Order: sequence, then structure tokens, then C-alpha cells
Amino acid sequence: MAVRTRPVTWGDLRQAVVWQGLRDALAALTPRDDSTLGIVDAGGGSGGFAVPLAEQGHRVTVIDPSPDALASLDRRAAERGVTHLVDARQGDLSTVPEIVGVASSDVLLCHTVLEVVDEPDRALAVATVALRPGGLLSVVAANRNAVVLARALAGRFAEARYALADPGGRCATSDPAHRFDAETLTRMVADAGADVIAIHGVRVFADLVPGALVDADPSAAERLLRLEIAASSRHPFRDLATQLHVLARRREQPNDR
Repeated sequence: MAVRTRPVTWGDLRQAVVWQGLRDALAALTPRDDSTLGIVDAGGGSGGFAVPLAEQGHRVTVIDPSPDALASLDRRAAERGVTHLVDARQGDLSTVPEIVGVASSDVLLCHTVLEVVDEPDRALAVATVALRPGGLLSVVAANRNAVVLARALAGRFAEARYALADPGGRCATSDPAHRFDAETLTRMVADAGADVIAIHGVRVFADLVPGALVDADPSAAERLLRLEIAASSRHPFRDLATQLHVLARRREQPNDR
């Protein structure tokens, strides 16, 4: 983990595992033409990932259905001086290949999007078509096991039992969110034409540790962050994390498995 020059924040704790996995995977990815990568951030909103990636010199297209989020993205990119590297486009997962082209992108980010689309399997398969063979797919999605645990710890036992049995990880018939386990995400990624190279758990402990405990000790957040990263790929901790982060490479022949 890189040496920090500022205190660890709760935002760091929420995203550190995703950033570490993404940085490692990007470092192993060979650009086609030069040192920059063509990255598509589907559902990237106001640019939490897009702008830092642009600051590293990559070209990022953010595709999001919200005009307000894209306006915030434009402002953030301007503040950081990377407007020339960030392209904001309105759309959703189903329009990704239409907007950027088929087999045109080096990296596709699909972070916290599959939870809210009607047909996550199909949506992911459609969007992945935009990746070139060998391109990197990064998926972050809500973990069904975590919601079962969270509901049980909150005393909402009926909801925990419902989520445990429901194929979509919902807590009730009125719950619109999709949630996934590692096996389901692995299958979805494989069906979309990519091979998994790593799976990490995001926020194994951070959502369970009382905030007051961390806030009371200036060094506690740093220690918790190190624990999060250490546990993120280990069973059974990975499978209890709030989110799962799947990294995969698109196959040379996407239909071959």
C-alpha cells in the first residue's frame, strides 16, 4: 500500500480495496497505442473514479443516465484540470457499445450499477461488448451475504431470512435492489465473455465497526484500512463484505469458455 501523506478518511475506507485492485490490474494492462488507456465508466456519476483516473493521464468516458451527476462531473473535472481527458455522455449500460463503439475500450468500470438495472445479466453482457479482447472489466456489486448479516444484526430477522433464500438477494417483495454472491458474479462475468482474475471483498469490517471507536483514535482508521486490505481476499471474510469487487479480462474469443 502506498505511503499516505494525509489522515485516512471514511471515504478511503470505503474505496481502498477497489482502488488497490484496480491499480494493480491497470498496471498489468498493456495499452494498444501509447501509455494512456481508454476507460469507460458506466454509471460513473460525478466522477469519483473517472477524475482520479484522468489525473493519471487516462482518457475516460463516463456514461450515466443522470444529467445532474454529469454536470457535477464536468465541474469536478474542470477543478482538477482534466476536462480534456473526461467525456461525459448520457446513457446506461445498454447504450455503452453504441456510445463508445464495439471492442473499442481498454477498461470498463461497472461499479454499483448492476443492483439497479432490470436484467443485470443481460446488461453486463451488452456493456462488455465495448471492451477489446484482453481488456479489463471491473465490477463492484452489493453482496447478498452482507445484507443477510446486517439485517440479522439489526434484529430484522424476517428480512434476513428472505434475503438468504431470494435468488436476487432482496429483503422483501418490495425491495427493488439486486444483490449477488461471488459465485453468481463469476457466472455473470463468464457469460459476458470475460475470465475472472481476482475477487475482493469491499468493506469487510468498516460497516460493522462503530464510527465513534475509529474517530476517537487518530491511528485507528489507518489500522482498520490495513485490516480491510489484508482480509479482502481471504475466506470467509471476503464473502461477508458489503460489496464484492470482481476483476476480469475479456476473452480473445468472447463466446469460448
